[in-house]
Amino acid sequence: MAKQCEICGKKTVFGRNVSHAHNVTSRTWQPNLQSVRALIDGTVRHVRVCTRCLRSGKIVKPPVRTWKPEEEAAKS
Repeated sequence: MAKQCEICGKKTVFGRNVSHAHNVTSRTWQPNLQSVRALIDGTVRHVRVCTRCLRSGKIVKPPVRTWKPEEEAAKS
């Protein structure tokens, strides 16, 4: 599974660390991805989304689940 936001497409960025002595080493910057439940096209799905998309409101959270075991037993 790629380290990529499913909404905006933000992904890993590559670059270099440069020390004071100018020793150059490669490094990566990872996006801050969170796995959340979201309403997408009327269905609830688990998606990996960056925190920027969560804060900006690009994700619509589904309503809270209201399942209770007593209700299921009463139907049977």
